[in-house]
Amino acid sequence: MSFKEIKPEELNFNPFTRIGSDWMLLTAGTEDKFNTMTASWGGAGVFWGKPAVTCYIRPQRYTKEFIDKEELFSVSFLKDGHRDALKLCGSVSGRDHDKIKEAGLTPVFIDGVPAFEEADTILICRKMYRTSMNPADFIDKDADSKFYPEKDYHDMYIAEIVKAVVAE
Repeated sequence: MSFKEIKPEELNFNPFTRIGSDWMLLTAGTEDKFNTMTASWGGAGVFWGKPAVTCYIRPQRYTKEFIDKEELFSVSFLKDGHRDALKLCGSVSGRDHDKIKEAGLTPVFIDGVPAFEEADTILICRKMYRTSMNPADFIDKDADSKFYPEKDYHDMYIAEIVKAVVAE
């Protein structure tokens, strides 16, 4: 599989379906050690005048350790037919499983950042901002009991899209 680079402004997808319905993989680390997780919360737009993505990660997620350590991470949108891989990557921990192998995914490295050959779109992202969600700041008070019964509040990351590639 080969990929071609496009400008982030040339991306042509609906973030509501690609993120919220189709899901995405957040991946970080090195060629020697990396991890991925499925995410269905996030956004795409402009932040500080740069094309950007927003993603949310709970503190117990193993992938968070890699994203916190590295400057760059990838967002991979898989082609149709990989729903089982996305389900597996969202339900088991890379601490305990070789979930990438179990999911049948093929790692590729773009500028040293891990992503997946099964993707039709990959975004290489540089972290710009991180904050921990504070329930005291929730305006929608129902969100706390609905989404955080374990009180494991997400960290929000905003990252610049420094490279976008699409499958050829």
